[in-house]
Amino acid sequence: MPHGLAGTDVAGQAQTGTGKTAAFLIAIFSRLLSGKYRKREPGSAPHALMIAPTRELAIQIKDECELLGKHTGLSILAVYGGVDYNKQLDAIKEGVDLLIGTPGRLIDYFRQRAYTLDETEFLVIDEADRMFDMGFIDDIRFLIRRMPMPDKRQSLLYSATLSHRVLELAYEHMNRVEKISASDDSVTADNIEQHVYHVGQHEKLPTLLGLLEQEKPGRALIFVNMRSTAARLASRLEAQGYDVGALAGDVDQRKRIKLLDRLKDGSLRVLVCTDVASRGLHIEDVTHVFNYDLPQDPEDYVHRIGRTARAGASGKAYSLACEEYVYSLEAIEEYIGHKLPHEFAEPGMFVEPAPWTPPPRKPRTPGGRSGSSAPRGRGRSGDGGRSSSGRSERRSEPRAEPSKDGEGPKPGPKDSAAPRSGAEGADGPARKKRRRRRKRKPGEEASAGTGDSAGNGD
Repeated sequence: MPHGLAGTDVAGQAQTGTGKTAAFLIAIFSRLLSGKYRKREPGSAPHALMIAPTRELAIQIKDECELLGKHTGLSILAVYGGVDYNKQLDAIKEGVDLLIGTPGRLIDYFRQRAYTLDETEFLVIDEADRMFDMGFIDDIRFLIRRMPMPDKRQSLLYSATLSHRVLELAYEHMNRVEKISASDDSVTADNIEQHVYHVGQHEKLPTLLGLLEQEKPGRALIFVNMRSTAARLASRLEAQGYDVGALAGDVDQRKRIKLLDRLKDGSLRVLVCTDVASRGLHIEDVTHVFNYDLPQDPEDYVHRIGRTARAGASGKAYSLACEEYVYSLEAIEEYIGHKLPHEFAEPGMFVEPAPWTPPPRKPRTPGGRSGSSAPRGRGRSGDGGRSSSGRSERRSEPRAEPSKDGEGPKPGPKDSAAPRSGAEGADGPARKKRRRRRKRKPGEEASAGTGDSAGNGD
């Protein structure tokens, strides 16, 4: 906080739930209000640009901005995918003081000249390591290079884990960065009680049901590795009588916001989710975290269990190690620096699942995607919020009709055009290109098209 208030560039590392968001927001608000900041104008540069890897984190930062800056008179806007595109575009064109967003949507509006970055005084990159994991680092560099030089702005970079590649980004685009670690030797919070149960694949659901019945969590998050697993597990828990929701990258953004709101106000007790909910989200009173699938990245384990025991509270984290994901356990223990308590699930703790009928699969559309009639986009889509323009529909060319005199089909509009270069036309037959065949040297074996020579030139 002192470095941020003094205008120093900071790369900060701290455990999840310790207030990193408040650290950079208070510093920015204090510096803006203590000086004479320029008046916002339509299409002008925002005072602060805050970049988040996921939509949920962008929304949370905006909520914290509105809470802390309620009486400052500064305008705050968050832009991300999955919601009304033109509404966000109109709002950003009017001018904004603090702009928060995911990389794809920020670049999209920048390229449309809805705002500029040449006078932006503050840059915040939250969960920077996640930016690398999701492939957004080129987008981050694109935005940074459109901003003032490092000595003309203050840059603040925060994450629960700061790797060498993140620090390389900091030293490349920040001015005399001050690296600060507020963490102790323990990567995870000390007030989280952690357990690992070794189970077979067929025992995972009975074990989870037994733990839910035994612990009776007030508010619980259940993490899985795949979106299909999230939907299927939520359906199984719903058949068991639990009020449960499923949060994944393919869920509509409005539904995702409603699910998180229901979990925060207590009307929803259990949420099955992928790692889209493992980073940065602050949900009070989450008492239990269940890793139905062990994460394959050790850092994701830290972020997952960090959804509980926030702001000094205590919590429990249970992980189920099956034969498919148990290979990640050793890397997780090495990363967190200590062994986890290992237990074996016994039949006495199993709860028999209720009868369940799998939901019908969505019918496939002619376009090839199930349940969606929208054209496929060429851009990247997903949690980062990169906008994708739909693929233009092909024009239907009229087919050639047979002529009445039997001399063959009449030429259509495409056939009546001038012959292409290289095709047979008025100048006589075209010259065909011949592939040169390299002569083999004596003793040289013919290449079978394998190894490095097979695909390097393609």
